[in-house]
Amino acid sequence: MVKKVLVGILAVCFTSLSVSGQNNGDSIYTDKPQNVDILHTNNTNDTVPLIDSKLQIDKSTERAMNQREIKPFKPDPNKAVLYSAIFPGLGQIYNRKYWKLPIIYGGFIGFYYAISWNGRYYNDYTKAYKAIMSDTPRSPQNIAIWGAFVGSSIVPEELSEAQLNSLKTRFRNKRDSYRRYRDLSIIGAVALYGLCMIDAYVDAHLFDFDISPDLSMRVEPKVEHDPFARRAFGLQCSFTF
Repeated sequence: MVKKVLVGILAVCFTSLSVSGQNNGDSIYTDKPQNVDILHTNNTNDTVPLIDSKLQIDKSTERAMNQREIKPFKPDPNKAVLYSAIFPGLGQIYNRKYWKLPIIYGGFIGFYYAISWNGRYYNDYTKAYKAIMSDTPRSPQNIAIWGAFVGSSIVPEELSEAQLNSLKTRFRNKRDSYRRYRDLSIIGAVALYGLCMIDAYVDAHLFDFDISPDLSMRVEPKVEHDPFARRAFGLQCSFTF
């Protein structure tokens, strides 16, 4: 009787263990693939937009870096000479040679002053020469024009014919002298204008001309051997660059 009861208890325990083991096995093999599938689907749905957005960010960053890439400056000679022709000094500004601007504008200011100064005196002596060369040089109207150029110590009405002829020669020479200086100043201003254009054009061509800092000159003695003459001693210069 006792054995039957023990056998029944053991049978019940064995049955319950087998059922619980089967249930645990089902939960392992049914839940795990479901979790894996869920994780797989969630990861694919989440990572694809992230990858696309990352690629877009990388492309935009690369595009921005390409746009921000600094290229070495190399002036165009044609643009430089064109800018200098439009207005003196613009070609030098385009070539980034700002130190030349004071020289250029200082030269133009000097030529402008010379042109205006000589031109003013040329006009004055031209009027005086025309007044003294007229048929009535001693008239009050003509004396008022050329009398200011003879000095306060001389009375124009009391001048003799020889003194009057001397003044005519003097006025003519002064007029010609100031006209020559005025014309030379104009020629100098035009030459400076052309020189600005040439400088801008040449400077743009030689902008990236490489001058080595090792450029040096070496002077050393030299002996020349001539089979038909004696030895000749001298110096030779060698340039290193």
